[in-house]
Amino acid sequence: MERSKLELEFIFKASPTILYKFFTTPDCLIRWFCDEVDIQGEEFTFVWSGSAEMADLVEDVENENIKFKWQDSDDDDEFLEFNINTSPVTGETILLLTDFCDDDEVEDQTQYWAEQMDRLRKATGG
Repeated sequence: MERSKLELEFIFKASPTILYKFFTTPDCLIRWFCDEVDIQGEEFTFVWSGSAEMADLVEDVENENIKFKWQDSDDDDEFLEFNINTSPVTGETILLLTDFCDDDEVEDQTQYWAEQMDRLRKATGG
């Protein structure tokens, strides 16, 4: 099965500092992303419905960028990245999300991230 790279953009009212906190702290991650999370240095263990997935934090630029590499990924070029920017025109926070999925899952994965971003928006107050 071929893989597709998803690059999605979402607008937030929350500041980059607040968004960054929601990608890097356990208390915030469980409010929108996963059921449980354990962070040991650069290794994150995310749990959904009792199933654990481990990821290595491979890039971390405070208030700007978080990039994870899934440990069980078959492709070394695949990752999950959250890039945080501020619009110079509107002052809104722009979140650029990069993820990968099977070609036949693009629509479902796009919908999944839209729902997760709605949860994140509610958790961050905008």
